[in-house]
Amino acid sequence: MSQDNIIREVDEELRSDRMRALWRRYGPIIIGAAVGVVLIVAGKEVWEWWQSSNAARSSDQFYAAMDLADGADPAAAHAALEDVIATGSGGYPTLARFKAAALLAKEGKPAEAVAAYDALATSESNPRLRELALVLAGNILVDSGTPADVETRVGTLAVPGNALSNSAREALGLAWYKAGDLTKAAGFFQAVIDDPTASADMASRMQLYMSQLVAQGFGDTSTAPVVDTPTVETPPASDVPATDAPVVDAPAADVPVETPPAAPASPVEAPAADAPTP
Repeated sequence: MSQDNIIREVDEELRSDRMRALWRRYGPIIIGAAVGVVLIVAGKEVWEWWQSSNAARSSDQFYAAMDLADGADPAAAHAALEDVIATGSGGYPTLARFKAAALLAKEGKPAEAVAAYDALATSESNPRLRELALVLAGNILVDSGTPADVETRVGTLAVPGNALSNSAREALGLAWYKAGDLTKAAGFFQAVIDDPTASADMASRMQLYMSQLVAQGFGDTSTAPVVDTPTVETPPASDVPATDAPVVDAPAADVPVETPPAAPASPVEAPAADAPTP
């Protein structure tokens, strides 16, 4: 056996001893890490399956409750929605709470519906859902509340840059219109029309509102108070020469014109001149 072969065998033996020593020291750690990775992956898969299963169950519950809400048994619909709220997963409980509030409004219970939306606005962590609940409550209060009630819900939303600003402006405009303040109502409607981010449907709806306001007299000078003018009795044409009567153009119906002084009711005879004595 050559010297090179002896050195190679010794080197391989040393490497084997070194590998066995390393394995004895780090083998359990490597095995534990591998088992941990397997358990993590398996746990993730189980969690996703459980979430998917619960979501599917909650989805079935929610849509079954929706079918009941569209039917003629509101009590059963409320019970089904409460079940989703109590046992559902994901976003279905929140959807069920919104639907329950809408169902109360549909049943003619505005106070309870507003209370449900107010509860959503105070309990939801998502700011967009909170704002949506406030707008929906404000829409109900247009008919059942006062402009101040609507302002309390959506007043802070009717500002440029808010995603629901135009919906808030519409609710405020309708509230003031119902209260009889056409000027304030028109201000909110016009703000939506002037907003370049407003949808075409909403802008068109605001135009219809403004047309209704104009039809009721907003911005029309023809609705100004009419001042009574004295009736002038026109003398017979035979007594007044045609050249003595000034021609006055009739004022337009919608432009106030100052009424000229009334002419005398009857011609006044001039005093006779003294005739010279022949």
